[in-house]
Amino acid sequence: LDAGEWRVPITTAYDQTDLCPVNVHWHLGAEHLSVGEFDEHGKGPVAPETYCDENVDGGRRLAEECTRLGFRCHHYDAADPKFTTPYEWKHCTNMIVGETYEVHWPHSAAGACGTDWQYQTPFYDGVFCHDGVVNILTPLNTYKKIGVQSQTFTIVNDEDYYEPNLFAGMIVRDEFGTDMAMYTGSTTGTSRDNDVCSRFAPITWQVDRTCHMVSASSFDKMCEQMKAQSDDMKDDLYPHGSRELVADHLVANNQQSR
Repeated sequence: LDAGEWRVPITTAYDQTDLCPVNVHWHLGAEHLSVGEFDEHGKGPVAPETYCDENVDGGRRLAEECTRLGFRCHHYDAADPKFTTPYEWKHCTNMIVGETYEVHWPHSAAGACGTDWQYQTPFYDGVFCHDGVVNILTPLNTYKKIGVQSQTFTIVNDEDYYEPNLFAGMIVRDEFGTDMAMYTGSTTGTSRDNDVCSRFAPITWQVDRTCHMVSASSFDKMCEQMKAQSDDMKDDLYPHGSRELVADHLVANNQQSR
């Protein structure tokens, strides 16, 4: 998809702009494709059809409650207990040790930045909290005023992989957040596909191409922080389904790397 010369993604860190994080949520598996990191050859603790056949606690699911699994990372090893030892989740729900999850931190210049209402669910409430900032018509500025950070993890039950503040945004340290793809795209989720588009586009995406391991306790801490927000974030305390991979002809040709 020809993005033209004018539609350029934000390439600086969002905390160096007028954007602030307004939500955090995650998807079952990865929505993005990073060959050798998270792709169709990745591995996980349960068969993919499990997410339609059963809940993680063994209860039956209705067909319309299926959660679509995206791509998986390659870290999982059934012989290594950090991938198989169950974790006692206190705050997040429907999570499995050893599974892949892609975390999204939507950012917006129209958010309630610096207030008790900065983080909101659904994320659109946070993105469009203030009027007169984001313009989806002419002159279009969505790709300048809305951005998403994306980072993909395999969950392990090992405190050596603890991260204290996933809630605040993408980890940028050592190998985290160093191999980045930046481009303009749209919002995601299973309500979007290669036939049904999002009206809120283009927005900037900053995607970590590397899959990382992180402890289950790191996710549970994030969920605990979500519960403490002024807005009710309970509808983001579990993994959402992953959309199908965007067709090549719909991908913007303005990808930047860092």
